[in-house]
Amino acid sequence: MNLPTLLIIAVIAVLAGIGVRSMFKRVNQGCCTERDDDHVEMVKVSDKNKAHYPHEAVLDVDGMTCSHCAARVENALNSLDGVWAKIDLSQKTADVRMKTKLEDSTLRKAVNDLGPYTVMKISWIS
Repeated sequence: MNLPTLLIIAVIAVLAGIGVRSMFKRVNQGCCTERDDDHVEMVKVSDKNKAHYPHEAVLDVDGMTCSHCAARVENALNSLDGVWAKIDLSQKTADVRMKTKLEDSTLRKAVNDLGPYTVMKISWIS
């Protein structure tokens, strides 16, 4: 096999691994509404001036199935210092504005550590 073919196979294997991981998380943990914490208290962001957030990324989040899921993911991101996040449940995305640019790993960890959610892709806007 040549190098380009091996690279394509490696990328497909990584994507398949992420998909399998996400599926196992969902099967083992179920939807967030199956837990005892029925009510999610929203984390309030006091500074909603977009000019104060020069960095923006869109996170594609797998596993969000309801408004309760969206609230949990939004809270996790808004709990990070200098972050203002809004969830679009229909698109399964999080628009994340940051006062200082955070590492991809920090954003992934905030969401992935919740349980049945997996950040599939991070697209940096600015």
